[in-house]
Amino acid sequence: MNLKQKLDHHYKAFDKSQLMPDPLQFPHFFNDYKDIEVMAFIASVFAYGNVKQIINSLNKFLAIANNQPYKFIHSFSMNNTLSGNFIHRFYSSQDILHLFILLHFTYNEFGSLKKLFLSGYQETDSNTKNAITNFSNYFLGVAKSKFGDISNGIKFMFPIPEKGSACKRINLFLRWMVRKDELDFGLWSEIPTSKLIIPVDTHVARICRQLKLTKRKNVSWKMAEEITENLKRYDLVDPVKYDFAICHIGMRKLQF
Repeated sequence: MNLKQKLDHHYKAFDKSQLMPDPLQFPHFFNDYKDIEVMAFIASVFAYGNVKQIINSLNKFLAIANNQPYKFIHSFSMNNTLSGNFIHRFYSSQDILHLFILLHFTYNEFGSLKKLFLSGYQETDSNTKNAITNFSNYFLGVAKSKFGDISNGIKFMFPIPEKGSACKRINLFLRWMVRKDELDFGLWSEIPTSKLIIPVDTHVARICRQLKLTKRKNVSWKMAEEITENLKRYDLVDPVKYDFAICHIGMRKLQF
């Protein structure tokens, strides 16, 4: 098989039956748009570290939220505290508390994360880079005004492409929201799938180097753009559709 045939084969093989374990399983628990969106964003924010750790943290969130993510965020306030010691790798309990406050404020202001994201998106942009920058800067600005100093945890939650970050987690969230198939939700149809950038972590980077989709050694925004541009040879309209298969082949240490 040539690379196009291999990519298409794995895309079809890694369907919804292969979903678990993956943070994407969490928004699939819900049917309501608002629950899906907020759960997807929180799942993406926690999507680093080993998958068992990610699943544990997201189960902990759902327990705290009483399986009602939107209602939980909508009713959250500056006076709330988190019971127990809710941490995730280098997110402190305070970082997670601040995340919930930031989301509460944003939903009050915009009604949805989609409206916020689209307010910083231009149809003339070649990809979502500028919109991600605007999205992250909005949250960082609110964090500074509400909490003073911005912690490293909050900075990590809201990365800036211009600073070199591959922005893996926000690109993952955008894939889930923009693309539409049995894995991804397609709730943000205003953004073309061709504008998405592949979410790159160490697994995706390793496989993509093997496939000669990137020559870069270090995971960065430039690597993510290079991989995406090369994937457009195999699907010009929806290059990021291959992400789930590439990532899980890497995670499960399978041969591509």
